[in-house]
Amino acid sequence: MQGQNQQQAYDRGITIFSPDGRLYQVEYAREAVKRGTASIGVRTPEGVVLVVDKRIRSPLMERDSVEKIHKADDHIGIASAGHVADARQLIDFARRQAQVNELRYGEPIGVETLTKEVTDYIQQYTQVGGARPFGVALIIAGIADGEPKLYETDPSGTPYEWKALAVGADRGDIREYLEENYAEDLSLDDGIRLALESLASVNDDELHPEGIGVATIDKETETFHELSEDEREDYLEEFELLAPEEEEDADADDADEE
Repeated sequence: MQGQNQQQAYDRGITIFSPDGRLYQVEYAREAVKRGTASIGVRTPEGVVLVVDKRIRSPLMERDSVEKIHKADDHIGIASAGHVADARQLIDFARRQAQVNELRYGEPIGVETLTKEVTDYIQQYTQVGGARPFGVALIIAGIADGEPKLYETDPSGTPYEWKALAVGADRGDIREYLEENYAEDLSLDDGIRLALESLASVNDDELHPEGIGVATIDKETETFHELSEDEREDYLEEFELLAPEEEEDADADDADEE
């Protein structure tokens, strides 16, 4: 009984390490990320691709209100997985830092610099009493000095740089697909295809254009661009990943019956 009480004490306190060196609240925050729908990033020599699963839970919901891809600066995009409200706070922080850097130094903020600013902010919430860690992981993608960059933030406040990654639900399966199919010489369109195929691999190999989000940051223009629904549909049709319309209608009917 005493052992259980001690365990619960470590479980409740973010500022207290357990005897085996763990912060349980940070681990719980990572579990919250796993419950969020998937977000994927792929870095290519021509730019960076972000793809997200915008799962619509009700036909009554406005599809445009589900935001998982965000523009942080002209050359930087962010995708999230986990608690949406936490993501919004961190993205607002990232946008402020980008504007401060522009005003202070007269130049766009570096992707690595912005990532470390965000992770430093996240890390503060792992050592302050009366607060909880952010239950969200971000994929920060952009162009720095003419080179595509792709980073992940962790609820512990640790930044990681990747060639391709996934966060959120089915992360392990999607990462396995990326590891098997990623190549260093992908074009930007190949990167979009790889990201979409990896997401489709955990969704019965088919996707709805309104149920996903896609954005690119092109190396040449260094500009963030989020694809419209028509553009997403064209890519899905080209890659033979588009879900048949009759199945989409059947899903809507099922939702109505529920």
